[in-house]
Amino acid sequence: MGKVTYITQEGLDKLKKELEHLMNVERPAISKQIGEAIEKGDISENAEYDAAKDAQGMLEAKIAVLRGKIANARIIDESKIDTSSVQILNKVTIKNKKNNATMQYTIVSEHEADLKSGKISIETPIAKGLLGKKVGDVVDIQVPSGIIAFEIIDIAL
Repeated sequence: MGKVTYITQEGLDKLKKELEHLMNVERPAISKQIGEAIEKGDISENAEYDAAKDAQGMLEAKIAVLRGKIANARIIDESKIDTSSVQILNKVTIKNKKNNATMQYTIVSEHEADLKSGKISIETPIAKGLLGKKVGDVVDIQVPSGIIAFEIIDIAL
């Protein structure tokens, strides 16, 4: 059994939609490409056939990974999330103590992470360093550029 992943209902719906697209749109398209390549004759030296079979293998692997993610997903009940300390699905406002820059991140599962929209994976060094901390705590977090001190300004939903 794979690793259990905690995810929002929205994130799970997104994974299911992607799986459905791969199975109902991409898979038939690749099967059609393979069929067309076979019709062209000798498949032993047919580059189109080889490319289509490779694409099919990658698609099937992607489908298997998505099925595993969906099977191991556990929905997070957002009504039971606490804001007394940092945890998954919290929106955390932090201040870099070195340059006083303020940032706000929502901590989400790795499948829902999207830095452009301010969602960071619970697997990132920043999220791991913030977990369990409270407003006012100063946390030293190891990032690629070194150790940075962050102060937790706010924890919200």
